Amino acid sequence: MNGRILSLSSYPIKGLSAQGHQKADLKTGDGFPGDRLFGFAKRNSGFDPSDPKPLPKHNFIVLLQHAKLAGLETAFDAATRILTIRTKDSPALEFDMTTEAGAIGASDFLTSLLDLKDEEVPFFASAFPHRFTDASVASDTLMNAISFINLDSVRAFEQEISQPVDARRFRGNIVFEGWPAFSELDLVGRQVQVGEVTFKIILRTKRCLATEVNPDTAERDIKLPNLLKKAYGHFDMGVYAEVLTDGVIEVGDQIKLVAA
Repeated sequence: MNGRILSLSSYPIKGLSAQGHQKADLKTGDGFPGDRLFGFAKRNSGFDPSDPKPLPKHNFIVLLQHAKLAGLETAFDAATRILTIRTKDSPALEFDMTTEAGAIGASDFLTSLLDLKDEEVPFFASAFPHRFTDASVASDTLMNAISFINLDSVRAFEQEISQPVDARRFRGNIVFEGWPAFSELDLVGRQVQVGEVTFKIILRTKRCLATEVNPDTAERDIKLPNLLKKAYGHFDMGVYAEVLTDGVIEVGDQIKLVAA
């Protein structure tokens, strides 16, 4: 069962735009490079950068609660910590997140855009190597797990519900094709090889209401979790995997199941 890697993506700031990669240098037990190392935590979240603890996603500014985020085109330079935000109706805005003025400016922008309550006003959060992944609340291993999306599963789901489904809704790190639809869901505990790297599939990915949001229109236009449940009896699309070996993966690499 051989497939092919179609895309590699990180999400530098939780809830904001993806950043595409041609290749990625992975380390044993670590997450996708640059993925979700930053986030906008709500004022009332209780997140403490000096003592970081995993928190449920509703403590952050994310698509689950704020569909308008999908209407932003954002870019973040982790080296300079310059955050660029573009909307359809205004020129690009740049915020230097190393400065108080920049961090407050970005917070004010999001607060206005999303009409946030006082207790929801966000602050720019980081506590390297802590990652703000959705699965971080389960374990340190899952905090650093990498998400895989089988495009053939997405295609089968499209046919089942008779409407297009953009794979970007699932915000995966690695998108691939060439495996039977939904076969990945039955491989928890098995190892897969991509390029130089061996992974272990550790969990099916249960989908939340964030996937209802169209990445182009920022509208909630598909009741996606409910449709998954109706079609297949579960809410799962994609899997999480742990990195077992160091190495480089690239777009175009094969993905294959390791013999048990």
